[in-house]
Amino acid sequence: MFDDSDMELFDRLYFGEFSKKLAAPYVHIMFGARQTGKSTLIRSCIPSDALVFDFSDPSLRMRFAAAPGRFIDLYRALPDSGNPRAGTPRWVFLDEAQTVPELFDAVQFLYDEEKRILPEERRSRFILCGSSARRLRRIGANLLPGRSFMHRLYPLTSAEYEQTIPVGYPIDRLAGRRSLLPCLQDEPSLKIPFPPRSLEDRMTFGDLPGIAVERSDRSDVLRAYAGAYVEEELHREAQIRAWGPFLRFLSLAAAESGSIVNFSGIAKESGVSSPTIKAHYQLLEDMFLGFTVPAFSGSPRKTALSSPRFFFIDLGVRNALAGLSFGPDTVLANPGPLFEQWVGIELYKRLAYRGDAKLSYYRTAGGAEIDFIVERAGALVPIEVKWTENPTKKDARHLEAFLQDHKAVAPQGYIVCRAPYPLRISDTVTAIPWWAL
Repeated sequence: MFDDSDMELFDRLYFGEFSKKLAAPYVHIMFGARQTGKSTLIRSCIPSDALVFDFSDPSLRMRFAAAPGRFIDLYRALPDSGNPRAGTPRWVFLDEAQTVPELFDAVQFLYDEEKRILPEERRSRFILCGSSARRLRRIGANLLPGRSFMHRLYPLTSAEYEQTIPVGYPIDRLAGRRSLLPCLQDEPSLKIPFPPRSLEDRMTFGDLPGIAVERSDRSDVLRAYAGAYVEEELHREAQIRAWGPFLRFLSLAAAESGSIVNFSGIAKESGVSSPTIKAHYQLLEDMFLGFTVPAFSGSPRKTALSSPRFFFIDLGVRNALAGLSFGPDTVLANPGPLFEQWVGIELYKRLAYRGDAKLSYYRTAGGAEIDFIVERAGALVPIEVKWTENPTKKDARHLEAFLQDHKAVAPQGYIVCRAPYPLRISDTVTAIPWWAL
């Protein structure tokens, strides 16, 4: 669907961390939605002579599904396999490994066998990659506890694009930092980032790597991607019987993305039960198509809401599943909620790569709300999102109230907006432009 050769030219935010972790003699399992660049990243980190099995090939998949023990026999027959005198570790990459879950047991057997006879630096590096955890979870597949590192790859983040700083803004004010949010300021810089894109373009077409470099009709590409996911991935992995109601659910879930989940309301419109709707949302998470943001749990206010918010992992995919057009109206018809989703997705991806922070939201029955709260190292960073170029103190009123309630752990709040430059709104609230997120 996308040409991976173009994506090999650019750096990924997770490249350095992934390369470092690959040095450890463990099994490495990478998950992520389709077309996020998993295979491209893995291939860029392993030797050219690595043994590669691509189980998206039906014939290969059927061969090993029928006799998973063949993988052990094949591995043992390789030159220098299991030989303590071999000078370097062997690299083995199993792409779309979730389609043959039995291979996880085979990999564990080989890993344990080599652990008994080989020193760490000579043990093989097994890398398994997949776009779904659904089947693995359903059958209780072996995810190699104690033997594996888990990795996730997401669509592109702002840190992976060339930053576009408005003309006239003093670059030294950024002090070498990509983001003005304190929880994101120590991200690594990339030597070859993806070409810059406008906010509106990213909100419309999303951030899949192929879309970022696509030169043809991106609308058709995204619709084909969404269709392939529905017809191939979801249908194959989930084995859903009531297909019509599920498609109605999928369209409604896309339209409601970013909102607090109303299980009963969507169940009524889809024509299925609330437990079924909850299972459908879990399916989307298992397929890495979406994620939930929980309600903030540290509020002393009893009126705070507790239901989660659900987001699709990419706005281009979300827009395609919602059946929206890909013209200017996609953004301009109702830009505020879409911009809020864009910020939430951006925060989620970058915090997930860090692995040391939690994302939540805050809302009370009385209408007080904070769009996103980052919890890291005992500190809170409350963030409001406003589709405005001229933020005012009125836009900061909920932030000020939250900061007042959490003085000890939340010294500063932020408004992410479309202002051309950072602005000081008050002593405790700063507005930052989207390009400095």
